[in-house]
Amino acid sequence: TNSSLTHNTLTNIFTFLKEEAPFFLHLTTEHLLLSLLAIVIATLIGVVLGVFISEYRKYAAWLLAAVNVLYTIPSIALLGFFITITGVGNLTALIALILYALLPIIRSTYTGITQINPLIIEAAEAMGSTRWQLLWRIKLPLALPVLMSGVRNMVTIALAGIASFVGAGGLGVAIYRGITTNNSTMTLLGSVLIAFLALGFDFLLAKIEKRLTNREVAPKRNPLKLVGMGVLVLLITLF
Repeated sequence: TNSSLTHNTLTNIFTFLKEEAPFFLHLTTEHLLLSLLAIVIATLIGVVLGVFISEYRKYAAWLLAAVNVLYTIPSIALLGFFITITGVGNLTALIALILYALLPIIRSTYTGITQINPLIIEAAEAMGSTRWQLLWRIKLPLALPVLMSGVRNMVTIALAGIASFVGAGGLGVAIYRGITTNNSTMTLLGSVLIAFLALGFDFLLAKIEKRLTNREVAPKRNPLKLVGMGVLVLLITLF
């Protein structure tokens, strides 16, 4: 029956995970490091470019169009292109992940800043705020909710699974090895772990977004609760 088949599958998965725990822990750590590095770099570059086109809007259409074109290129094709330039390994996968993560960051930063009420900007300018003060104290804080939604829309955690096809590490190694050796348990386990990482990361970002966008009630909350929830999510996804 379906129930017994599901039970046997889950039993095989847990047994295999117990036997190969160090292997999967190593792959999970590699996956997280590769994904988080791509997210940090993409966020820094994307915010800078988003601020730039919000200040010089004549370049917005060109930059967004260029990033849109990159986003439509299939991931395998993009990885194959960079192999000819940077070779196989983590660097090729990192570049591809950064490029895929740029579009939501640039777009959300640009949208968040351009949707600010012009009267707020005029009031700040009338009070003598400089351009940098406007950016750091007015524009970026008000654009933060939209910016955080762009960060949550990044697909680097799940997309990092294809990094193994260019010789990089991560849980994609388990999926690829499971396919080539006809080991369905390893393939399924690698896929499930990637899904848990993506869900856990999205959950953690949602809590951070809620914390940052509700500053007026933040002092009433226990900051250790947020840290504890983040640690719990990481422990669940790792172990």
